[in-house]
Amino acid sequence: MNITKMDDIIQAVKSKPKKRLSVAFANDAHTIEAVSNAIDLGIVDGILVGDEKTIKEVCAHENIDVKKFKIVQEVDEMKAADRAVKLINDGDADFLMKGLVSTDKYMRAILNKETGLLPPKAILSHVVVMGVATYPKLLVVTDVAVIPAPDLSQKIAMTNYAISVAKAMGIEKPKVALIAATEQMSAGMQACIDAAIISKMADREQIKGAIVDGPLALDVAIDRECVEIKKLKSPVNGEADCLVFPNIESANVFYKTASKLINADIGAILVGAKCPAVLSSRGDSAMTKTYSIALAALTSK
Repeated sequence: MNITKMDDIIQAVKSKPKKRLSVAFANDAHTIEAVSNAIDLGIVDGILVGDEKTIKEVCAHENIDVKKFKIVQEVDEMKAADRAVKLINDGDADFLMKGLVSTDKYMRAILNKETGLLPPKAILSHVVVMGVATYPKLLVVTDVAVIPAPDLSQKIAMTNYAISVAKAMGIEKPKVALIAATEQMSAGMQACIDAAIISKMADREQIKGAIVDGPLALDVAIDRECVEIKKLKSPVNGEADCLVFPNIESANVFYKTASKLINADIGAILVGAKCPAVLSSRGDSAMTKTYSIALAALTSK
């Protein structure tokens, strides 16, 4: 299937076996509505870990049939996050989602060395897939939320995660742009140095399955006309599938500009753990959370 917009991800997931979703502290209307939508779309079975009384009240207010969910009673948000993670480790669910629980407690449950989901020495990162009306295909973007100032090893992991998500979307050989402030090689900019190293690693097939180039400024990563004007020779050629940003500031600003100013369709997940984990803001719309669920289901093993 040719996936070029977020709704295509939902359609792709429909063709696969249904996955089981465990939701940490599912006490808010947006989360419950998103899980309800995903159940109605036939892409997940939903397990809501939270306060049953609150969940039933939300469902009644939103005219959602509470019987479509399995509810695991837990009134404390930290304990709810731990219970949601335990469902994954016990084999009772396939992937995780953040509900009303705060991000720090959600992350604490995932990162717990004894009961969490992160394998030893694994790098946890964040991947966003976005559909922008002015770009002809979806963009895989990393890391907008987890790694503040990634070092070279973390950037290599981020690159591989972006490639893996793109491949799950059916892109056989994704074009990956390693973003910096310029496409010129500048020894005084760490972003340029790291991008050049990763690009050469891909040339030597130490990073496999993708066309990787950098450093690239954003304009030449996504605009072929800019590539032609600047007379740049790049295998990405203004047609990037994946954008790997050098730090959280640049990535987060790009993400919020796309979501708030140009109304991009967005799905976002944590990667690197035993399973994908939906990490959306408590203020995100139900539709964004539905897309995130679909993305997590698509990438879940």
